[in-house]
Amino acid sequence: MADGTFRGYLDTVHGLLERILTEESEAIRAAAELLAEQIEADRLVHVFGPGGHSNLAAQEVFFRAGGLMHVSAILDEGTLLSNGALRSMAIERTPGYGRVVIADRGLGADDLLVLVNAYGINAALIDAALTARERGVRLIGISSREHAENTAPDHPARHPSKANLHDLVDVAIDSKVPIGDAVMDVAGSAEPVAAVSTFANAYVLNCLTLATVETLAARGVEPPVWRSGNAPGGDEANGRFLQRFRGRVRSL
Repeated sequence: MADGTFRGYLDTVHGLLERILTEESEAIRAAAELLAEQIEADRLVHVFGPGGHSNLAAQEVFFRAGGLMHVSAILDEGTLLSNGALRSMAIERTPGYGRVVIADRGLGADDLLVLVNAYGINAALIDAALTARERGVRLIGISSREHAENTAPDHPARHPSKANLHDLVDVAIDSKVPIGDAVMDVAGSAEPVAAVSTFANAYVLNCLTLATVETLAARGVEPPVWRSGNAPGGDEANGRFLQRFRGRVRSL
């Protein structure tokens, strides 16, 4: 019985990732062009996942083995679960908060920002997108179109504008996360269990990394990529580039 349940969850996750591969490859490639342009100019790629577990997306591609050294994660303390889950939810629903975060980072016309949020609607997220747009920042959004478009306009998480992330960005990538995130029904449980958004976000972001490196390689540009510090020669390989990014990447 248990193995069958595990298999069902695996099949559901696999189906979700297959949909992303089939339906979002073109959008991921378009986003990779923006990342490649940024990295070729030796500019940073900022990644922000305002809201609870969406913060994991920024951490997924920051200082990560096989990841791009030009990635700068915005790890704002306000919505991190480590500072309190209920506090995190309240902050992500607070109008104006996302504006403060973007302004604090000083993002402007030469910058690229990747915004990641499973639901694509919360106030902090939308304020971050609107503020970035006002400042001339290019935007990539990773969120669930289904979730956003099926969330009521008066939902308490929504920004006062009722906007959806996918309508505010230069390139929108649909993570396909179903409404509610959890996907498995279990006899005896009133609520579905086992979420999928972390898988979806991680897959999209790592595909974006792959596509960016492929694009740069086709242009004859080899970007700095992190090697695991636990792998042979990792510290030495990474050490060649550290001074290039110290002081530029705030969380490094």
